[in-house]
Amino acid sequence: MLDATVLIIDDDDDILLSARLFLKQQVKQVITCKSPKEINVLLSKNEIDIILLDMNYQKGASDGREGLYWLEHILSIDKDYVVILMTAFGNVELAVKAIKKGATDFILKPWENEKLFATISSASKLRESTKKVKKLEKIHTSLQKDLARGFENIVGQATEIRQLQHTLLKVAPTDANVLILGENGTGKQVFAYEIHGNSHRKNQVFMHVDLGALNENLFESELFGYAKGAFTDAKEDKPGRFELADGGTIFLDEIGNLTLPLQAKLLSVLQNRTVTRLGESKERKVNVRLITATNMPLNEMVAKNTFRQDLLFRINTVELLLPALRKRGEDILLLANHFLQVFSAKYHKNLQKISNKAQEALLKYQWPGNVRELQHVLERAVIMSDGADITEDDLQLSPQRYAQNNTLPDEMALEDMEKMMVQKAIDKHKGNISKAAAELGLTRAALYRRIEKFGI
Repeated sequence: MLDATVLIIDDDDDILLSARLFLKQQVKQVITCKSPKEINVLLSKNEIDIILLDMNYQKGASDGREGLYWLEHILSIDKDYVVILMTAFGNVELAVKAIKKGATDFILKPWENEKLFATISSASKLRESTKKVKKLEKIHTSLQKDLARGFENIVGQATEIRQLQHTLLKVAPTDANVLILGENGTGKQVFAYEIHGNSHRKNQVFMHVDLGALNENLFESELFGYAKGAFTDAKEDKPGRFELADGGTIFLDEIGNLTLPLQAKLLSVLQNRTVTRLGESKERKVNVRLITATNMPLNEMVAKNTFRQDLLFRINTVELLLPALRKRGEDILLLANHFLQVFSAKYHKNLQKISNKAQEALLKYQWPGNVRELQHVLERAVIMSDGADITEDDLQLSPQRYAQNNTLPDEMALEDMEKMMVQKAIDKHKGNISKAAAELGLTRAALYRRIEKFGI
């Protein structure tokens, strides 16, 4: 049986009945209607793969003009629809005209069942091929940025990191939802990609969505897609991130920033495993592995009714808490040397090592921006270095953030720590939001939300 939904449009009840009785044994679903005027409604409510369209509807008509009109109308909605025209009047010239206008094939009535099935089978293969090509094109466009930057592997020997890697290898082969917690810059995206890379979905797409940078008004259209005409600039159908990630993994970063109404919409999709594009009413099934991440205290937010408890239950089948870099001191030099090699190769420099004084400075520093800050510091140092080694001056570390001058108590709440980091970054850059956001590893929009949240 073909995994296809076939829509048959013909004004003859006998034709519709005959086609339905035969095709319901051959395809997943058969939908029939007597008037092409119902096309818009049927296409908006159903995921149609193949359309069998009669050429004539008015009594006595045999020129096929109506069929050509509705063919053009269907293809104006989506040029990739597979349309097979039907007529009782054999006309080679009309058939050629129909094919030129975009019809996939042409079949005469009454048909032989074997011929009808062969035609639909070929059309189904074409439809599947077209859908795969479109999906790949959309994925390519959406993921260009991530593909260009690549992904780091997990680097670390600290006990906490070893334990996390052990858990990761257990969880990755399953489809369990994973919630990754940790301060900004601790490597949540790296861990998410490692989970994907060790899963049975590793050859499928890894879709990263930064919810913190996503405008609330664009949430639905970006995540769930939209239909042509859904709003002013919707000039064509566009699948959302969930559809593009179908078969693979979707990583929702900064999930703690979602408002309660958006949390409710996301929860509905996760529960039903379907999405509905803006401007449509039909539901589309999606098969994705969900990974989420945040630096925010979700359990505290649940207690304050700012995060839905049912959504938290849904997303954290397994929870990974990434340690701050200052709590895994044995990994600081390991990571620094790793980044030295990476950026020396990238910028074609023959840097040998990090000097002893520079190593001491790295170990004394508090690393409020964690691994991401260390990465930026080493990249800058490699670029600025004029010698064979990285010196302390090359690092350009802020003296206010050394351990002896800025010790952070272990019991300090994550939220208080984040507020302090945001305030210091803004003070350091004298209110320049772009520079402060870059230092913290945030987007401007994400930093503005934190400024509003903390009343800074």
